[in-house]
Amino acid sequence: MAFVKNIITIGCWTILSRITGLMREMLVANYLGAGIIADAFFVALRFPNMFRALFAEGAFNSAFIPMFTSKLKSFAGIDTARQFAEQCLAVLIVVLISFIVVIEIGMPWFIYIQAYGFEDTPGKLALTIEFSRITFPYLLFISVVSLQSGVLNAMGHFAVAAGTPVLFNITSMAVMIALVPYVETAGHAIAWGIFVSGVVQFLWLITSVHRINMRLRLVKPRILPEVKVVLSRIVPGAVGAGVYQVNLFINTIIASNISNGAVSYLNYADRINQLPLGIVGIAISTALLPLLSRQVSIGNTAGAIESQNRAMEIGMLLTLPATVAFLIIPHSIVAVLFERGSFTEIDTMAVTSTLMAFAIGLPAYVLIKVLTLGFFARQDTKTPMKITIVTMVINIGLNLVLMVPFAYVGMALSTAIVSWLNVIILIWILKRRDYFIVDKRLVSRVWRTLLSCLFLACILIGVNLLLKSLLYTSDFRILALCFLVIIGICSFVLITIVTGAIKFDELKVIMRKKN
Repeated sequence: MAFVKNIITIGCWTILSRITGLMREMLVANYLGAGIIADAFFVALRFPNMFRALFAEGAFNSAFIPMFTSKLKSFAGIDTARQFAEQCLAVLIVVLISFIVVIEIGMPWFIYIQAYGFEDTPGKLALTIEFSRITFPYLLFISVVSLQSGVLNAMGHFAVAAGTPVLFNITSMAVMIALVPYVETAGHAIAWGIFVSGVVQFLWLITSVHRINMRLRLVKPRILPEVKVVLSRIVPGAVGAGVYQVNLFINTIIASNISNGAVSYLNYADRINQLPLGIVGIAISTALLPLLSRQVSIGNTAGAIESQNRAMEIGMLLTLPATVAFLIIPHSIVAVLFERGSFTEIDTMAVTSTLMAFAIGLPAYVLIKVLTLGFFARQDTKTPMKITIVTMVINIGLNLVLMVPFAYVGMALSTAIVSWLNVIILIWILKRRDYFIVDKRLVSRVWRTLLSCLFLACILIGVNLLLKSLLYTSDFRILALCFLVIIGICSFVLITIVTGAIKFDELKVIMRKKN
Protein backbone atom coordinates (compact mmCIF):
# COMPACT_ATOMS: atom_id res chain seq x y z
CA MET A 1 0.00 0.00 0.00
CA ALA A 2 1.33 3.43 -0.88
CA PHE A 3 2.65 5.71 1.87
CA VAL A 4 0.01 8.41 1.40
CA LYS A 5 -2.77 5.80 1.30
CA ASN A 6 -1.53 4.48 4.63
CA ILE A 7 -1.56 8.00 6.08
CA ILE A 8 -5.14 8.51 4.82
CA THR A 9 -6.30 5.18 6.24
CA ILE A 10 -4.75 5.82 9.63
CA GLY A 11 -5.82 9.47 9.55
CA CYS A 12 -9.49 8.66 8.90
CA TRP A 13 -9.64 6.21 11.78
CA THR A 14 -7.72 8.61 13.98
CA ILE A 15 -10.18 11.41 13.15
CA LEU A 16 -12.99 9.18 14.36
CA SER A 17 -11.03 8.29 17.49
CA ARG A 18 -10.32 11.96 18.22
CA ILE A 19 -13.95 12.90 17.70
CA THR A 20 -15.11 10.20 20.10
CA GLY A 21 -12.26 11.28 22.39
CA LEU A 22 -13.60 14.83 22.41
CA MET A 23 -17.05 13.45 23.22
CA ARG A 24 -15.48 11.67 26.18
CA GLU A 25 -13.78 14.89 27.31
CA MET A 26 -17.08 16.74 27.01
CA LEU A 27 -18.65 14.19 29.36
CA VAL A 28 -15.72 14.54 31.76
CA ALA A 29 -16.03 18.34 31.70
CA ASN A 30 -19.77 18.07 32.34
CA TYR A 31 -19.30 15.77 35.34
CA LEU A 32 -16.08 17.19 36.83
CA GLY A 33 -15.59 20.75 35.57
CA ALA A 34 -12.12 22.04 36.54
CA GLY A 35 -12.06 21.63 40.31
CA ILE A 36 -10.46 19.36 42.89
CA ILE A 37 -11.88 16.07 41.57
CA ALA A 38 -10.96 17.00 37.99
CA ASP A 39 -7.38 17.83 38.96
CA ALA A 40 -7.09 14.53 40.84
CA PHE A 41 -8.45 12.51 37.93
CA PHE A 42 -6.24 14.15 35.30
CA VAL A 43 -3.10 13.50 37.32
CA ALA A 44 -4.22 9.88 37.80
CA LEU A 45 -4.75 9.58 34.05
CA ARG A 46 -1.50 11.34 33.21
CA PHE A 47 0.51 8.82 35.23
CA PRO A 48 -0.19 5.65 33.16
CA ASN A 49 -0.44 7.65 29.94
CA MET A 50 3.04 9.04 30.46
CA PHE A 51 4.52 5.54 30.74
CA ARG A 52 2.34 4.41 27.85
CA ALA A 53 3.70 7.14 25.59
CA LEU A 54 7.27 6.61 26.76
CA PHE A 55 7.59 2.84 27.00
CA ALA A 56 4.79 1.50 24.81
CA GLU A 57 3.87 3.62 21.79
CA GLY A 58 7.14 5.53 21.51
CA ALA A 59 10.13 3.54 22.67
CA PHE A 60 8.89 -0.01 22.25
CA ASN A 61 7.61 0.43 18.72
CA SER A 62 10.70 2.38 17.67
CA ALA A 63 12.84 -0.58 18.75
CA PHE A 64 10.45 -3.42 17.87
CA ILE A 65 9.09 -2.50 14.42
CA PRO A 66 12.44 -2.18 12.56
CA MET A 67 13.62 -5.55 13.89
CA PHE A 68 10.26 -7.25 13.31
CA THR A 69 10.18 -5.86 9.77
CA SER A 70 13.69 -7.13 9.01
CA LYS A 71 12.71 -10.62 10.21
CA LEU A 72 9.64 -10.58 7.97
CA LYS A 73 11.96 -9.87 5.04
CA SER A 74 14.43 -12.61 6.06
CA PHE A 75 14.62 -16.11 4.58
CA ALA A 76 12.58 -17.72 7.38
CA GLY A 77 10.04 -14.92 7.14
CA ILE A 78 6.81 -15.02 9.12
CA ASP A 79 7.75 -17.87 11.48
CA THR A 80 10.91 -16.16 12.70
CA ALA A 81 9.04 -12.86 13.05
CA ARG A 82 6.30 -14.57 15.08
CA GLN A 83 8.78 -16.19 17.46
CA PHE A 84 10.52 -12.84 17.94
CA ALA A 85 7.19 -11.12 18.69
CA GLU A 86 6.19 -13.86 21.15
CA GLN A 87 9.41 -13.51 23.11
CA CYS A 88 9.06 -9.73 23.18
CA LEU A 89 5.47 -10.14 24.39
CA ALA A 90 6.47 -12.58 27.14
CA VAL A 91 9.26 -10.34 28.45
CA LEU A 92 7.07 -7.26 28.17
CA ILE A 93 4.31 -8.83 30.26
CA VAL A 94 6.71 -9.93 33.02
CA VAL A 95 8.39 -6.52 33.15
CA LEU A 96 5.09 -4.63 33.15
CA ILE A 97 3.42 -6.73 35.83
CA SER A 98 6.47 -6.32 38.09
CA PHE A 99 6.56 -2.59 37.38
CA ILE A 100 2.84 -2.15 38.06
CA VAL A 101 3.04 -4.02 41.37
CA VAL A 102 5.90 -1.79 42.53
CA ILE A 103 4.08 1.39 41.49
CA GLU A 104 0.80 0.29 43.10
CA ILE A 105 2.57 -0.37 46.40
CA GLY A 106 4.48 2.89 46.27
CA MET A 107 1.65 4.95 44.74
CA PRO A 108 1.46 7.51 47.60
CA TRP A 109 5.14 8.43 47.12
CA PHE A 110 5.02 8.47 43.31
CA ILE A 111 1.90 10.66 43.21
CA TYR A 112 3.42 12.99 45.80
CA ILE A 113 6.39 13.51 43.46
CA GLN A 114 4.10 14.31 40.54
CA ALA A 115 1.58 16.48 42.40
CA TYR A 116 3.02 17.42 45.78
CA GLY A 117 1.18 20.75 45.59
CA PHE A 118 -2.11 18.90 46.09
CA GLU A 119 -1.16 18.35 49.75
CA ASP A 120 -2.22 21.91 50.49
CA THR A 121 -5.86 21.04 49.69
CA PRO A 122 -7.42 18.59 52.19
CA GLY A 123 -8.29 15.23 50.63
CA LYS A 124 -7.02 16.11 47.15
CA LEU A 125 -3.81 14.07 47.29
CA ALA A 126 -5.61 11.04 48.78
CA LEU A 127 -8.21 11.19 46.01
CA THR A 128 -5.47 11.35 43.37
CA ILE A 129 -3.80 8.26 44.84
CA GLU A 130 -7.10 6.38 44.85
CA PHE A 131 -7.85 7.24 41.22
CA SER A 132 -4.29 6.35 40.20
CA ARG A 133 -4.51 2.88 41.72
CA ILE A 134 -7.59 2.24 39.60
CA THR A 135 -6.17 3.55 36.33
CA PHE A 136 -2.54 2.41 36.49
CA PRO A 137 -3.06 -1.31 35.58
CA TYR A 138 -4.41 0.03 32.29
CA LEU A 139 -0.72 0.39 31.37
CA LEU A 140 -0.34 -3.40 31.05
CA PHE A 141 -3.16 -3.81 28.57
CA ILE A 142 -2.39 -0.75 26.46
CA SER A 143 1.31 -1.71 26.24
CA VAL A 144 0.42 -5.17 24.92
CA VAL A 145 -2.00 -3.45 22.54
CA SER A 146 0.95 -1.37 21.32
CA LEU A 147 2.93 -4.53 20.52
CA GLN A 148 -0.06 -6.05 18.74
CA SER A 149 -0.53 -2.83 16.78
CA GLY A 150 3.17 -2.84 15.84
CA VAL A 151 2.76 -6.36 14.39
CA LEU A 152 -0.32 -5.30 12.41
CA ASN A 153 1.34 -2.13 11.10
CA ALA A 154 4.55 -3.89 10.09
CA MET A 155 2.45 -6.37 8.09
CA GLY A 156 0.55 -3.56 6.35
CA HIS A 157 -2.72 -3.84 8.30
CA PHE A 158 -3.09 -0.26 9.54
CA ALA A 159 -6.87 0.13 9.83
CA VAL A 160 -7.56 -2.26 12.72
CA ALA A 161 -4.87 -0.80 14.98
CA ALA A 162 -5.79 2.79 14.06
CA GLY A 163 -9.44 2.14 14.89
CA THR A 164 -8.77 0.61 18.31
CA PRO A 165 -8.86 3.97 20.18
CA VAL A 166 -12.45 4.42 18.98
CA LEU A 167 -13.33 1.30 20.91
CA PHE A 168 -11.50 2.72 23.93
CA ASN A 169 -13.49 5.97 23.87
CA ILE A 170 -16.87 4.32 23.37
CA THR A 171 -16.24 1.80 26.14
CA SER A 172 -14.97 4.41 28.61
CA MET A 173 -18.00 6.64 27.98
CA ALA A 174 -20.40 3.73 28.44
CA VAL A 175 -18.76 2.65 31.71
CA MET A 176 -18.62 6.26 32.92
CA ILE A 177 -22.33 6.86 32.36
CA ALA A 178 -23.30 3.49 33.83
CA LEU A 179 -21.25 3.86 37.05
CA VAL A 180 -21.78 7.53 37.97
CA PRO A 181 -24.97 6.86 40.02
CA TYR A 182 -23.34 4.03 41.98
CA VAL A 183 -19.85 5.25 42.99
CA GLU A 184 -18.56 7.83 45.44
CA THR A 185 -17.69 10.49 42.83
CA ALA A 186 -17.85 10.87 39.06
CA GLY A 187 -14.06 10.67 39.12
CA HIS A 188 -14.28 7.07 40.34
CA ALA A 189 -16.62 6.17 37.47
CA ILE A 190 -14.30 7.73 34.90
CA ALA A 191 -11.24 6.00 36.39
CA TRP A 192 -12.92 2.58 36.16
CA GLY A 193 -13.94 3.41 32.59
CA ILE A 194 -10.25 3.83 31.68
CA PHE A 195 -9.34 0.45 33.16
CA VAL A 196 -12.17 -1.47 31.48
CA SER A 197 -11.43 0.19 28.13
CA GLY A 198 -7.85 -1.08 28.21
CA VAL A 199 -9.08 -4.64 28.71
CA VAL A 200 -11.54 -4.34 25.83
CA GLN A 201 -8.84 -3.02 23.45
CA PHE A 202 -6.54 -5.89 24.37
CA LEU A 203 -9.20 -8.54 23.72
CA TRP A 204 -10.16 -6.96 20.39
CA LEU A 205 -6.60 -6.98 19.05
CA ILE A 206 -6.08 -10.60 20.08
CA THR A 207 -8.70 -11.57 17.50
CA SER A 208 -7.31 -9.12 14.93
CA VAL A 209 -3.76 -10.52 15.11
CA HIS A 210 -5.15 -14.05 14.90
CA ARG A 211 -7.01 -13.20 11.68
CA ILE A 212 -3.76 -12.33 9.85
CA ASN A 213 -2.16 -15.65 10.84
CA MET A 214 0.09 -14.02 13.41
CA ARG A 215 -1.36 -15.48 16.61
CA LEU A 216 0.98 -14.67 19.49
CA ARG A 217 1.16 -17.43 22.08
CA LEU A 218 2.13 -16.93 25.70
CA VAL A 219 5.57 -18.55 25.90
CA LYS A 220 8.17 -18.84 28.63
CA PRO A 221 10.08 -15.55 28.66
CA ARG A 222 13.70 -15.81 27.57
CA ILE A 223 16.14 -12.96 27.09
CA LEU A 224 17.23 -13.84 23.57
CA PRO A 225 19.90 -11.70 21.84
CA GLU A 226 17.23 -9.95 19.72
CA VAL A 227 15.12 -9.24 22.80
CA LYS A 228 18.19 -7.85 24.55
CA VAL A 229 18.65 -5.43 21.67
CA VAL A 230 15.03 -4.27 21.96
CA LEU A 231 15.35 -3.80 25.73
CA SER A 232 18.63 -1.93 25.35
CA ARG A 233 16.96 0.55 23.02
CA ILE A 234 13.78 1.11 25.02
CA VAL A 235 15.21 3.44 27.67
CA PRO A 236 16.91 5.93 25.30
CA GLY A 237 13.97 5.57 22.92
CA ALA A 238 11.56 6.32 25.75
CA VAL A 239 13.23 9.63 26.49
CA GLY A 240 13.73 10.51 22.84
CA ALA A 241 10.20 9.74 21.66
CA GLY A 242 8.45 11.02 24.75
CA VAL A 243 9.59 14.64 24.80
CA TYR A 244 6.03 15.94 24.63
CA GLN A 245 4.84 13.69 27.46
CA VAL A 246 7.86 14.44 29.59
CA ASN A 247 7.29 18.17 29.20
CA LEU A 248 3.64 17.73 30.16
CA PHE A 249 4.71 15.71 33.19
CA ILE A 250 6.98 18.56 34.29
CA ASN A 251 4.11 20.99 33.69
CA THR A 252 1.88 18.88 35.92
CA ILE A 253 4.38 18.94 38.80
CA ILE A 254 4.66 22.72 38.66
CA ALA A 255 0.93 23.29 37.97
CA SER A 256 -0.01 21.35 41.11
CA ASN A 257 1.53 24.21 43.10
CA ILE A 258 -0.23 27.08 41.35
CA SER A 259 -3.96 26.80 42.07
CA ASN A 260 -6.93 24.47 42.02
CA GLY A 261 -7.88 23.93 38.39
CA ALA A 262 -4.45 24.60 36.89
CA VAL A 263 -3.86 20.92 36.09
CA SER A 264 -7.33 20.69 34.57
CA TYR A 265 -6.83 23.78 32.40
CA LEU A 266 -3.62 22.32 30.98
CA ASN A 267 -5.35 18.99 30.37
CA TYR A 268 -8.42 20.38 28.58
CA ALA A 269 -6.27 22.62 26.38
CA ASP A 270 -3.95 19.73 25.62
CA ARG A 271 -6.90 17.52 24.66
CA ILE A 272 -8.01 20.01 22.01
CA ASN A 273 -4.44 20.50 20.84
CA GLN A 274 -4.07 16.72 20.61
CA LEU A 275 -6.91 16.48 18.06
CA PRO A 276 -4.84 17.56 15.02
CA LEU A 277 -1.62 16.34 16.64
CA GLY A 278 -3.06 12.87 17.03
CA ILE A 279 -4.67 12.73 13.62
CA VAL A 280 -1.67 14.02 11.71
CA GLY A 281 1.26 13.03 13.92
CA ILE A 282 0.12 9.50 14.66
CA ALA A 283 -0.99 8.83 11.08
CA ILE A 284 2.28 10.04 9.56
CA SER A 285 4.63 8.46 12.11
CA THR A 286 2.77 5.13 12.11
CA ALA A 287 2.95 4.87 8.32
CA LEU A 288 6.47 6.33 8.06
CA LEU A 289 8.42 4.10 10.47
CA PRO A 290 7.89 0.78 8.62
CA LEU A 291 8.59 2.53 5.29
CA LEU A 292 11.79 4.19 6.51
CA SER A 293 12.92 0.94 8.13
CA ARG A 294 12.57 -0.90 4.81
CA GLN A 295 14.30 1.85 2.83
CA VAL A 296 17.21 2.10 5.27
CA SER A 297 17.58 -1.70 5.47
CA ILE A 298 18.13 -1.92 1.69
CA GLY A 299 20.43 1.13 1.60
CA ASN A 300 17.94 3.42 -0.13
CA THR A 301 19.08 6.62 1.62
CA ALA A 302 17.69 8.89 -1.09
CA GLY A 303 14.30 7.22 -0.79
CA ALA A 304 14.32 7.63 2.99
CA ILE A 305 15.13 11.35 2.68
CA GLU A 306 12.38 11.75 0.09
CA SER A 307 9.89 10.01 2.39
CA GLN A 308 10.75 12.30 5.30
CA ASN A 309 10.41 15.42 3.16
CA ARG A 310 6.99 14.35 1.94
CA ALA A 311 5.94 13.46 5.48
CA MET A 312 6.98 16.93 6.68
CA GLU A 313 5.15 18.50 3.74
CA ILE A 314 1.94 16.68 4.59
CA GLY A 315 2.40 17.42 8.27
CA MET A 316 2.72 21.17 7.71
CA LEU A 317 -0.19 21.20 5.26
CA LEU A 318 -2.47 19.68 7.91
CA THR A 319 -1.19 21.26 11.13
CA LEU A 320 -0.62 24.89 10.12
CA PRO A 321 -4.34 25.55 9.46
CA ALA A 322 -5.19 23.91 12.80
CA THR A 323 -2.68 26.23 14.48
CA VAL A 324 -4.38 29.22 12.84
CA ALA A 325 -7.80 28.04 14.06
CA PHE A 326 -6.55 27.61 17.64
CA LEU A 327 -5.09 31.13 17.57
CA ILE A 328 -8.05 32.85 15.87
CA ILE A 329 -11.17 31.15 17.31
CA PRO A 330 -10.00 29.35 20.50
CA HIS A 331 -12.71 30.80 22.73
CA SER A 332 -15.49 29.58 20.45
CA ILE A 333 -13.96 26.09 20.33
CA VAL A 334 -13.52 25.78 24.10
CA ALA A 335 -16.91 27.29 24.98
CA VAL A 336 -18.86 25.02 22.64
CA LEU A 337 -17.01 21.86 23.59
CA PHE A 338 -16.79 22.20 27.36
CA GLU A 339 -18.86 25.04 28.83
CA ARG A 340 -21.77 23.16 30.39
CA GLY A 341 -22.57 21.49 33.71
CA SER A 342 -19.68 22.01 36.13
CA PHE A 343 -17.54 23.81 33.52
CA THR A 344 -17.93 27.62 33.86
CA GLU A 345 -17.15 30.72 31.78
CA ILE A 346 -14.12 31.33 34.01
CA ASP A 347 -12.84 27.87 33.10
CA THR A 348 -13.43 28.63 29.42
CA MET A 349 -11.28 31.76 29.56
CA ALA A 350 -8.47 29.90 31.33
CA VAL A 351 -8.45 26.99 28.88
CA THR A 352 -8.65 29.37 25.89
CA SER A 353 -5.43 31.19 26.78
CA THR A 354 -3.68 27.89 27.53
CA LEU A 355 -4.78 26.42 24.19
CA MET A 356 -3.36 29.41 22.31
CA ALA A 357 0.01 28.89 23.99
CA PHE A 358 0.05 25.17 23.17
CA ALA A 359 -0.97 25.87 19.57
CA ILE A 360 2.18 27.86 18.85
CA GLY A 361 4.12 24.62 19.04
CA LEU A 362 1.61 22.39 17.23
CA PRO A 363 3.58 22.09 13.95
CA ALA A 364 6.73 21.39 15.95
CA TYR A 365 5.12 18.48 17.78
CA VAL A 366 4.40 16.78 14.44
CA LEU A 367 7.84 17.55 13.01
CA ILE A 368 9.47 15.96 16.05
CA LYS A 369 7.59 12.73 15.35
CA VAL A 370 8.76 12.71 11.73
CA LEU A 371 12.38 13.71 12.38
CA THR A 372 12.89 11.34 15.31
CA LEU A 373 11.99 8.42 13.05
CA GLY A 374 15.03 9.25 10.95
CA PHE A 375 17.10 7.98 13.89
CA PHE A 376 14.80 5.14 14.93
CA ALA A 377 14.74 3.66 11.42
CA ARG A 378 18.54 3.41 11.69
CA GLN A 379 18.14 1.78 15.11
CA ASP A 380 19.62 4.83 16.84
CA THR A 381 17.58 5.68 19.92
CA LYS A 382 20.38 7.36 21.90
CA THR A 383 20.67 10.56 19.87
CA PRO A 384 17.02 11.63 20.35
CA MET A 385 17.43 10.81 24.05
CA LYS A 386 20.38 13.17 24.39
CA ILE A 387 18.51 15.93 22.56
CA THR A 388 15.51 15.46 24.82
CA ILE A 389 17.58 15.65 27.99
CA VAL A 390 18.91 19.04 26.85
CA THR A 391 15.47 20.37 25.94
CA MET A 392 13.94 19.02 29.17
CA VAL A 393 16.41 21.00 31.24
CA ILE A 394 15.61 24.12 29.21
CA ASN A 395 11.89 23.42 29.62
CA ILE A 396 12.18 23.28 33.40
CA GLY A 397 14.00 26.60 33.44
CA LEU A 398 11.47 28.24 31.11
CA ASN A 399 8.59 26.88 33.19
CA LEU A 400 9.95 28.44 36.34
CA VAL A 401 10.56 31.76 34.56
CA LEU A 402 7.29 31.99 32.61
CA MET A 403 5.00 30.75 35.39
CA VAL A 404 5.68 33.92 37.36
CA PRO A 405 4.00 36.33 34.90
CA PHE A 406 1.74 33.84 33.06
CA ALA A 407 0.98 31.02 35.57
CA TYR A 408 -0.19 27.79 33.83
CA VAL A 409 -0.25 29.56 30.43
CA GLY A 410 3.49 30.10 30.78
CA MET A 411 3.99 26.35 31.11
CA ALA A 412 2.09 25.69 27.90
CA LEU A 413 4.14 28.39 26.18
CA SER A 414 7.35 26.83 27.48
CA THR A 415 6.36 23.47 25.97
CA ALA A 416 5.81 25.13 22.59
CA ILE A 417 9.12 27.01 22.62
CA VAL A 418 11.14 23.95 23.65
CA SER A 419 9.45 21.83 20.97
CA TRP A 420 10.63 24.20 18.24
CA LEU A 421 14.13 24.08 19.72
CA ASN A 422 13.94 20.29 19.57
CA VAL A 423 13.04 20.46 15.86
CA ILE A 424 16.00 22.71 15.09
CA ILE A 425 18.46 20.40 16.85
CA LEU A 426 17.03 17.26 15.19
CA ILE A 427 17.32 18.77 11.71
CA TRP A 428 20.84 20.01 12.40
CA ILE A 429 22.11 16.58 13.50
CA LEU A 430 20.32 14.70 10.72
CA LYS A 431 21.84 17.04 8.12
CA ARG A 432 25.34 16.67 9.62
CA ARG A 433 25.04 12.90 9.26
CA ASP A 434 23.69 13.19 5.70
CA TYR A 435 20.43 11.53 6.82
CA PHE A 436 18.26 14.45 5.78
CA ILE A 437 18.21 17.28 3.24
CA VAL A 438 15.39 19.83 2.98
CA ASP A 439 14.42 19.72 -0.70
CA LYS A 440 13.13 22.66 -2.77
CA ARG A 441 9.64 21.22 -3.02
CA LEU A 442 9.26 21.15 0.77
CA VAL A 443 10.35 24.78 1.10
CA SER A 444 8.05 25.87 -1.71
CA ARG A 445 5.03 23.98 -0.37
CA VAL A 446 5.48 25.24 3.20
CA TRP A 447 5.59 28.88 2.03
CA ARG A 448 2.47 28.32 -0.09
CA THR A 449 0.76 26.70 2.91
CA LEU A 450 1.65 29.69 5.10
CA LEU A 451 0.20 32.04 2.49
CA SER A 452 -2.99 29.96 2.41
CA CYS A 453 -3.19 30.19 6.20
CA LEU A 454 -3.23 34.00 6.04
CA PHE A 455 -6.36 33.90 3.91
CA LEU A 456 -7.84 31.23 6.19
CA ALA A 457 -7.34 33.48 9.23
CA CYS A 458 -9.36 36.27 7.58
CA ILE A 459 -12.17 33.87 6.71
CA LEU A 460 -12.33 32.42 10.23
CA ILE A 461 -12.50 35.88 11.80
CA GLY A 462 -15.39 36.89 9.54
CA VAL A 463 -17.42 33.67 9.87
CA ASN A 464 -16.87 33.56 13.64
CA LEU A 465 -18.34 37.05 13.95
CA LEU A 466 -21.35 36.11 11.82
CA LEU A 467 -22.03 33.00 13.94
CA LYS A 468 -21.32 34.63 17.30
CA SER A 469 -24.91 34.57 18.54
CA LEU A 470 -25.32 30.90 17.60
CA LEU A 471 -22.00 29.88 19.12
CA TYR A 472 -22.64 31.44 22.52
CA THR A 473 -26.37 31.73 23.17
CA SER A 474 -28.34 29.19 21.12
CA ASP A 475 -29.19 25.51 21.48
CA PHE A 476 -27.37 24.82 18.22
CA ARG A 477 -23.85 25.63 19.42
CA ILE A 478 -22.31 22.35 18.31
CA LEU A 479 -23.92 22.59 14.88
CA ALA A 480 -22.68 26.17 14.55
CA LEU A 481 -19.13 25.13 15.46
CA CYS A 482 -19.30 22.23 12.99
CA PHE A 483 -20.45 24.66 10.29
CA LEU A 484 -17.57 27.01 11.16
CA VAL A 485 -15.07 24.14 10.94
CA ILE A 486 -16.50 22.89 7.63
CA ILE A 487 -16.36 26.40 6.14
CA GLY A 488 -12.75 26.68 7.29
CA ILE A 489 -11.74 23.31 5.84
CA CYS A 490 -13.46 23.87 2.50
CA SER A 491 -12.04 27.37 2.20
CA PHE A 492 -8.55 26.18 3.02
CA VAL A 493 -8.70 23.37 0.43
CA LEU A 494 -9.77 25.83 -2.28
CA ILE A 495 -7.12 28.37 -1.26
CA THR A 496 -4.34 25.78 -1.28
CA ILE A 497 -5.33 24.71 -4.77
CA VAL A 498 -5.08 28.33 -5.93
CA THR A 499 -1.74 28.93 -4.19
CA GLY A 500 -0.32 25.60 -5.36
CA ALA A 501 0.17 24.14 -1.86
CA ILE A 502 -1.90 21.15 -3.08
CA LYS A 503 -1.51 19.64 -6.54
CA PHE A 504 -3.85 16.76 -7.21
CA ASP A 505 -1.87 15.40 -10.17
CA GLU A 506 1.12 14.76 -7.88
CA LEU A 507 -1.15 13.32 -5.21
CA LYS A 508 -2.55 10.80 -7.69
CA VAL A 509 0.96 9.69 -8.66
CA ILE A 510 1.92 9.19 -5.01
CA MET A 511 -1.32 7.30 -4.34
CA ARG A 512 -0.47 4.82 -7.13
CA LYS A 513 3.19 4.48 -6.16
CA LYS A 514 4.08 1.34 -4.25
CA ASN A 515 6.60 1.33 -1.38
